Amino acid sequence: MKLTIRALSAAFVLASSMVVIPGHAAQSQDADPYAALRIDEASPSGSYLAGRFASRQRDTGIAARYIARALENDPNNPLLIERAFTLEVSSGNIESAEKFAERVLKFNDQHRLSLLVLGLKSMREGKAALARQYFQKSAYTPIGELSAALLTGWSYASENNLQSALAELDNLKRNQAFENFQLFHAGLIADMVQDRNRAEVFYKSAYEKAGTSLRVVQAYGKYLERTGRKDQAAKVYQLFLKSTQDNPLVRSALDALKAGKKAEPFINTAGSGAAEALYSIAGALTDERSIDIALVYARLALSSYPEFSEGQTLLGEIYTQMKLHEQAIAAYDRIEATSPLRSSADIQTATNLNQLERFDDAVKVLKSLIAREPENYNALLSLGNLYRLNEKWLDAADAYTQALARVDEPGEKNWSVYYFRGIAFERAGRWENAEPDFRKALRFQPEQASVLNYLGYSLIEKRINLNEAFEMVEKAVSLRP
Repeated sequence: MKLTIRALSAAFVLASSMVVIPGHAAQSQDADPYAALRIDEASPSGSYLAGRFASRQRDTGIAARYIARALENDPNNPLLIERAFTLEVSSGNIESAEKFAERVLKFNDQHRLSLLVLGLKSMREGKAALARQYFQKSAYTPIGELSAALLTGWSYASENNLQSALAELDNLKRNQAFENFQLFHAGLIADMVQDRNRAEVFYKSAYEKAGTSLRVVQAYGKYLERTGRKDQAAKVYQLFLKSTQDNPLVRSALDALKAGKKAEPFINTAGSGAAEALYSIAGALTDERSIDIALVYARLALSSYPEFSEGQTLLGEIYTQMKLHEQAIAAYDRIEATSPLRSSADIQTATNLNQLERFDDAVKVLKSLIAREPENYNALLSLGNLYRLNEKWLDAADAYTQALARVDEPGEKNWSVYYFRGIAFERAGRWENAEPDFRKALRFQPEQASVLNYLGYSLIEKRINLNEAFEMVEKAVSLRP
């Protein structure tokens, strides 16, 4: 939920010194987005309460500003310093977070996140030995052990010390859940330092155990290409695309291979390797209970590798899940125009704009994407969904029709498009078009309770084929009570 100025004002009611907060004001793009809050005028108690409230709403940008204001009046307060540090990391203000981390460690020398932040800073400055000291001190709790081992391994990789890197990663074998991390990063490090024999062993093992992992498929495929086995690489990519959704990164890799383009290493610096480690952890923590930790790790990944499109995409996904739609859009906007992820980022941007009730802007984004990529099935499907959710029934049906026209032979995986188009036609009063779509959806997926239910009740309302209609409804109930 977006943190509103009205909601923030509720936090001030408890403060002894009140702050009056105006309503939303029109702002230019270059204006301070928080200017209307008049944070500089907030009282110490009001700043603290507003910062806590904003934190609970997960609006880290506003929270950080208010806590910083509170710190001006109580600069040595450990609670405020630690809260300010966490908010700065979550907001991506890493340089400021590094300064707070040093202050946090003065009163809590075991603060894991502060140790990670300063360890990564040391790595970027070429101080690998110092980085390892920070990482090793952070190695408590399972996630601490995992992040410390991976980052320590990459610190050794920055010194071209493969033996020590692999020895550090071997510590992960104590926890079976970390085996895939250990194999994958051992392969990446051996590949980066050009030990082909060891890289081969680790990549093959990682692929055998986690062949459905996008990152393993990408890295192993690129390795096979670079070692002269393009046919094997193509099979790895094709198998992944066949067994999962049509991923743009793997599709791009396969297209580049077919076009004869030279494959680049998946990881070519220790910094991007550290980013990959943090990104992997963040991606594994996106359930509701861990989403705040995922945000922190995604931010740290981007601090190590700012041009990391996959990291920006994950950041956008995290903010979308948190219902912080403006922040999600900002993350997607940072993805390069040349990235294979740019098209899917535009689709996600449109989804977030619609959540902000900016329907016209969302349509504009999708239509611009379709103008660039007229054959983009997912963009047309998303446009249809956008129109349908906003009850633009015939526009939705037209977009779905265009999407289906991009499919050579519509089949089982397209059942939902017929179902959604059927809904659009039915709501637009075009039953003669709706019924065939519902029946086609059922032909592809006979056990879809939602289709059975919708078609069954539609037939009942129209008093058509009542016996069949009641059978459909009963079957829907039995499939999904």
